[in-house]
Amino acid sequence: MEAKTISRRELMKILAALGVAAPATGAIAQDPKVSPAAGGKAIFENDKMRVIEHAAKPRLGVCGTGFHTHPPHLTICLTDIKAKVTLQGKEPFIAENKAGDLFWDPGGYHTVENLGSRDVKSYLVELKS
Repeated sequence: MEAKTISRRELMKILAALGVAAPATGAIAQDPKVSPAAGGKAIFENDKMRVIEHAAKPRLGVCGTGFHTHPPHLTICLTDIKAKVTLQGKEPFIAENKAGDLFWDPGGYHTVENLGSRDVKSYLVELKS
């Protein structure tokens, strides 16, 4: 996964362009696969996209618990993150990202464990077809 570092200002511009900064009208449809217990919470949704906020304490799953999957999505790191990533059928590796980094994830089964000593937070932006 190739990461690009952006400034906080650039991140806010991207989120505003995606409509995340605008207040949502109506209720947000909660997907049963997005578990608040796993740290995931849909914070914005419309007919084009869904933004899920993930928060994780040290030694817990960054974007879910155990092996799980997401559809293809853009990940926006809101805090510095050091994580152990295990992709299905592959050896684990350590990923480190800074606040403001973003990268495209094609989706698939994985686990991501927060190795840092602080809570981490990220947004997953899923596009709808």
